[in-house]
Amino acid sequence: MATLDQCRAALDRLAHNLASADGEVRSATALDRSVSCRITDLDTTFVGRLADGSLRDVICVAGPPPQKAEIRLAMAGDDLVALVDGRLNFARAWGSGRVKLEAGLRDLLRLRALL
Repeated sequence: MATLDQCRAALDRLAHNLASADGEVRSATALDRSVSCRITDLDTTFVGRLADGSLRDVICVAGPPPQKAEIRLAMAGDDLVALVDGRLNFARAWGSGRVKLEAGLRDLLRLRALL
């Protein structure tokens, strides 16, 4: 089971990857939306903002997120680490229910480039 520190490091790597992306990925992340990533097995949620192609102001809170984010992810810590490391395919994980993604239809259409 991934630790809280490993999950935080994975989110930091994801933030770095998003900030250095270009092309379709860069345009897909050029939103200004609140984001939450619930780590189900650790009963912890990372909340922050996706803005101008990067994750910003990410903080960790115990339990569920204090407010409903515009883009919501939920998964086990091991799955977060595997996704960011490229060992788990997001589309397959989402399709199988290992990763849950909730967002408005317009955001889902823009984010499909990340899948």
